[in-house]
Amino acid sequence: MKTIFVTGSAGFIGFHLCKLLLAEGFQVHGYDGMTDYYDVSLKQRRHAMLRQSPNFTATEALLEDQASLSAAMHAAQPQVIIHLAAQAGVRYSLENPRAYLDANLIGGFNVLDLARALKVDHLLMASTSSVYGANTEMPFLETHKTETPLTFYAATKKANEMMGHSYAHIYNLPITMFRFFTVYGPWGRPDMALFKFTRGILEGSPIDVYNNGDMWRDFTYVDDLVRGIRLLIDAVPQRPETPADIPQGDSLSPAAPYRVVNIGNSDKVRLMDFIDAIEVETGRKAIRNYMPMQTGDVPATWADATLLQSLTGYRPQTNFRDGIAAFVRWYRDYYQI
Repeated sequence: MKTIFVTGSAGFIGFHLCKLLLAEGFQVHGYDGMTDYYDVSLKQRRHAMLRQSPNFTATEALLEDQASLSAAMHAAQPQVIIHLAAQAGVRYSLENPRAYLDANLIGGFNVLDLARALKVDHLLMASTSSVYGANTEMPFLETHKTETPLTFYAATKKANEMMGHSYAHIYNLPITMFRFFTVYGPWGRPDMALFKFTRGILEGSPIDVYNNGDMWRDFTYVDDLVRGIRLLIDAVPQRPETPADIPQGDSLSPAAPYRVVNIGNSDKVRLMDFIDAIEVETGRKAIRNYMPMQTGDVPATWADATLLQSLTGYRPQTNFRDGIAAFVRWYRDYYQI
């Protein structure tokens, strides 16, 4: 039975990914710092659900704790590592950038170096659509330039990509970086828009709508996202013999077994339409507090997921209205509303 080591296993995406991997018969060892960036009880509940499987074990410690991470990885002896854990949140990086330095850069390095030491078959690492930064050419392609990040969060994720490429080149370590696009769904993070909007609408409190609602996002349902990650496990990048061996449109590096892949719904959704759909599902009208654009934010994101489809045969396609309906059902059940 193949063992997969998942960092951030008590997080929103990590929880869903671990559930999928366990359902497919993998042995999974989770690793999570249980930080208090948001409600820790939500993370504890996720881990408790995963622990109901005999094939799931977990370590609760920080990524920066190299000794704990090393002990956990050496004990698990994984064939594959999926690194999801990070200090998340674009806006929080404006308030506490050091948290991103510690978790994303030091933690990211610790994962890279242990993957090298363990000689894993494949290391998959989470990046973000935020690395596209000031790029306005859409839809975003993996081969677009990403040298203009607008937040420190995005800068740390871009640094992870660069660090990963260097390790792939030097140690011939197969690495896939995947860029997420506005992930949402049941068990989501309380700091994200869908959670905040749903809570505000149900409580009758105002919701902040930035850039006066003139925002577009490529909303990606969490089940679609983790299915994409699962399929990418088997799409192990190989160092090309020559640049001519790289298929057109592939982000495969000419110098390393390294690739970057977008995982998005390939569809721009207007923020106001997103809010309208939440109103329909909750049966209540939102009190909209229109605000200017926040520092570091971008007006639109939009993924080109052609590469994901060519590598895996899969393309995310959940309609945002269906995804919102599933989240609102979960929210009402979880909070007994």
